Amino acid sequence: MKQYLLNRMLSGVIVLLGISIFSFALVHFIPGDPVRIMLGEKATKAQVEQLREQMGLNHPLPQQYLTYMEKVIQGDFGTSLQTERPVIAEILERFPATAKLAFAGIGIAVVIGLTMGIIAAKYKNTLLDFMLMAAASIGLSLPSFWLGLIVIMLFSVQLGWFPIAGGTGWKDLVLPACTLGVLSSAMISRLTRSGMVEVLSHDYIRTARAKGLRETIILFRHALCNVMIPVVTVVGLQIATLLGGAVIIEQVFNWPGIGTLAIRAISARDFPMIQGIVLLMGFVYVVVNMMVDLLYGLIDPRVDLIAEKEGR
Repeated sequence: MKQYLLNRMLSGVIVLLGISIFSFALVHFIPGDPVRIMLGEKATKAQVEQLREQMGLNHPLPQQYLTYMEKVIQGDFGTSLQTERPVIAEILERFPATAKLAFAGIGIAVVIGLTMGIIAAKYKNTLLDFMLMAAASIGLSLPSFWLGLIVIMLFSVQLGWFPIAGGTGWKDLVLPACTLGVLSSAMISRLTRSGMVEVLSHDYIRTARAKGLRETIILFRHALCNVMIPVVTVVGLQIATLLGGAVIIEQVFNWPGIGTLAIRAISARDFPMIQGIVLLMGFVYVVVNMMVDLLYGLIDPRVDLIAEKEGR
């Protein structure tokens, strides 16, 4: 198992290395002079040369990359061109708001998705099953910005129950979290339903029913545990995506998180900030995927045996 984890960590380091190369290339693959693009056409020659020297763009590419990575390892992601503050400081200020929104949204998604999937599987091929899966299909196809605007119009403008946008309190969190939760629950419900339908047809489920076990015990203890691996995978990927910034939802609700910061950095052509956000998203994906791999072993002990074989 230890060897398996070491292999996963090594693959994670390789992924991060590739992401660092990609983020570094953001500046150098831009057509034209990247410094002139960042500063705009009205920038003076002295300003251009100063920024070029500050970013180390007057050195050969391999040296630039090594210098860049040396600073990143030390926690120096550069300075924002927009605010003239350290990039890492800006990201760390925004990350708690994004984490709050991500975990609230995914919590709602798991509750709604599992409930819909279990009910649809239990009443397979009935009108209720059809209605729940139709709702899930609609949720998969709805544009997130459209749903966000509808939610704001209904619950903020018309009913006045919640603030429209811009805050970080629990009332400000309800609408964006529910919007994310509803959209993310669609895939979870469909996965849960398809897995539960297959598991409920197995012989050991019929045996459990023949022994007189309650239906709730059969559904949750015997059936649901055996379909959690794909569900956990999807939930883990969604958590990683949301922690990297739920860009559209944060923009619609003016939520002060990583997504809003990324949009503003792109609009201002703040490439040091964009590089930092890309690296953060890559790091979050790697960490969450490793945590999901560890969670597999807790859900299904057979995964530990597979991991041990791969470790050899």
